[in-house]
Amino acid sequence: MFPGGGADMQQLLQQAQQMQADYLAAQQELAVAEVTASAGGGLVSATVNGAGELKAVKIDPKAVDPEDVETLEDLVVAAVHAANEDARAMAEAKLGPITEAMTGFSGGLGLPGM
Repeated sequence: MFPGGGADMQQLLQQAQQMQADYLAAQQELAVAEVTASAGGGLVSATVNGAGELKAVKIDPKAVDPEDVETLEDLVVAAVHAANEDARAMAEAKLGPITEAMTGFSGGLGLPGM
């Protein structure tokens, strides 16, 4: 071992622990964050959390036509899809930089599981 190496390793371990804590905090924030998207000019909206779990669907009564249920079904699918895309983008924006830092950090150290 080289002189002063212990202090450098301790600092690297502290940085790794901080990155892991940041990642877990970001995951918890995403679990409670919600994104709403709509389709059909706002006739149908869907709300999902940051994990992509569907939380709510709202349907404007104007979208309900007993003679055309397929259009309403398509609008629901489109709104849910749009909300999930927004949730994925939010997760990428929140977790991406942390994940990249952790990958670069652990890749340099050869630490498994990071």
